[in-house]
Amino acid sequence: MTRTIVIGGGIAGLATAALLAREGHRVRLLERGDRIGGRAGVLERDGFRFDTGPSWYLMPRVFDHFFALLGTSTEEQLALRTLDPGYRVFSEPAGDGAARMLEIPFGADRVVETFERVEPGSARALRRYLASAAHAADLAERRFLYNPFTRLGSLADGEVLRALPRLTTLLGTTLERFVAKRFSDPVLRQVLGYPAVFLGTDPSRAPAMYHLMSALDLDEGVQYPMGGFWGLVERLEALAVDAGADIVTGAEATAILTRRERGRLAVSGVRCRDARGSERIEHANLVVSAADLHHTETALLEPEARSYPESWWRKRESGPGAVIALLGVEGSLPQLAHHSLFFTRDWAANFDAIFGEARSVPDPASLYVCRPSATEPGVAPDGHENLFVLIPVPADPALGSGGADGTGDAAIEQAVDAAIDRISLWAGIGDLRERIVARETIGPADFARDYHSWSGGMLGPSHILRQSALLRAQNQSKRVDRLYYAGATTAPGVGVPMCLISAELVLKRIRGDRSAGPTAPLARALDRSATR
Repeated sequence: MTRTIVIGGGIAGLATAALLAREGHRVRLLERGDRIGGRAGVLERDGFRFDTGPSWYLMPRVFDHFFALLGTSTEEQLALRTLDPGYRVFSEPAGDGAARMLEIPFGADRVVETFERVEPGSARALRRYLASAAHAADLAERRFLYNPFTRLGSLADGEVLRALPRLTTLLGTTLERFVAKRFSDPVLRQVLGYPAVFLGTDPSRAPAMYHLMSALDLDEGVQYPMGGFWGLVERLEALAVDAGADIVTGAEATAILTRRERGRLAVSGVRCRDARGSERIEHANLVVSAADLHHTETALLEPEARSYPESWWRKRESGPGAVIALLGVEGSLPQLAHHSLFFTRDWAANFDAIFGEARSVPDPASLYVCRPSATEPGVAPDGHENLFVLIPVPADPALGSGGADGTGDAAIEQAVDAAIDRISLWAGIGDLRERIVARETIGPADFARDYHSWSGGMLGPSHILRQSALLRAQNQSKRVDRLYYAGATTAPGVGVPMCLISAELVLKRIRGDRSAGPTAPLARALDRSATR
């Protein structure tokens, strides 16, 4: 029986542990923190429960497929609520004028009506745009996202070859240019371009292929899992344990151990350290690191075992960093939807501050606000609201760390103060600052310390063309046999759905499955009693 060690208890680590335990591996997951979840964490304080990471539920078919692989379903594991409106957009006002507010409703027909009202004549263009986005999303799921790229013939499929002229256009054009050719209104352009931020880049550099993201929120709508993403983490943990995985917290991997087998390096185990500082060796036939890939390669492996050494990373680009504020607010906030986006007029300057040569915290900064208490009252005490505020900033730990009630580093707290003032002014909540009764902040240095995040980024390598699909770091070591990688820093990319797919890509590589599409679910769970 294969003894497998999984490093890291975030979404990808838990998903990998669950899949491999169901496959029959004897799995032990090692998590350095005192709780699982990784970036998808939780903070509880004064009756508030804050998700500290992901908050936007995207790509529902990926969740459906993943749960099917484990012999269950989304309906059995999650209680989803459809949001209507899906989100609101607040645009930077001109001078002292009021901010422009645009609501994106649920339902493609209503979205088309909204676009037509804002930009007469745009309805037909949007329907064609969404049809193209849906086709691209479908093709990506069936031919690219689940593809381990271990067989070049997988890209020579007839469907892919027929789509090649269209794919060439989508990969050779930026999302910003693709949108600008079809729509004139600056806010509508921002609505269609902003999903690039979910992919760790900006619309002027993301391939137009990623217009597929618009099929996910404008066409399919936006949902919310009750319990938040921490609730998802709890379900993944339960499924992994039920499949037979052993989850150990307070166990930090300090080295991936290797030995020579027939002239090649192969994994032999993991050295780990517990909360008291004691070290031990966990022997293993197979290791999956779901930790940050840069940390795995440059800190856990000896130089001769590195597929992606420091020199490789110097040629890569990180996605953005983040300043996050978790705010408990007294009274109601009907001005904000469950999801709200605040867009500055000068996007070029905003993104140049994040990704350009002279990087700094954008001023003013576009930002995202989640108000989960709009849908789930239990995340805040009676008579209060729960806000998650995300400000994309450069991936730079030197910006500092956050803290409780204004005690974080100066740059972090200043960015949060500016964001609170912007929300207050643009959304018409004049007394917002005075009503805040709980405040916790997080900065890039926290990501670097808590998650070993490369450059302090919140996501991982950005999805520019040369860091996407088969050009991204893949899920298996080139130097060490039986060593695999999962998570946002490897293929297929950033975000919770991609982390679930990365776990499946590990499973496919272990099985020797070279198919391009999703794996067919097993008919029934393995009998764990026969495999222990």
